[in-house]
Amino acid sequence: MENLYEQILWLFILAVPVACIAWTVTHEEIFREPREYCVKKSQECRELYKRKFFYLFTCEYCFSHYITAIILIITKYRLLFDDWRGYLISFFALVFVANVYMSLFAFLRQSIKVEKIEAKLKDNELQEVKKEGGA
Repeated sequence: MENLYEQILWLFILAVPVACIAWTVTHEEIFREPREYCVKKSQECRELYKRKFFYLFTCEYCFSHYITAIILIITKYRLLFDDWRGYLISFFALVFVANVYMSLFAFLRQSIKVEKIEAKLKDNELQEVKKEGGA
């Protein structure tokens, strides 16, 4: 088994691409059209397995599980144990850390949007005061 500190470092590093891919596919404009198609199919398909298949492309939490599985296959990363238990633990740990990253990113983006709106409102108020003062 590798050094535990090295394994933990890898956990936090590997969670970055998992979070990045999951967020991009489920939220960003570049994938809007395919995502809208998947949303529609996830609501309209008659078969349960089809609805669930299409839903996974609309939910960052769900999609992060699939991305994590791919990352684990590519990297062969294991946490704590050198056998199948290491893969199982690393799977859920990576999903967890990636989703913490996505939550922090969502919070940061929301905070930035709020700040932009507040700045725009203050700018509009300033423009109104200037108009009233100049009239």
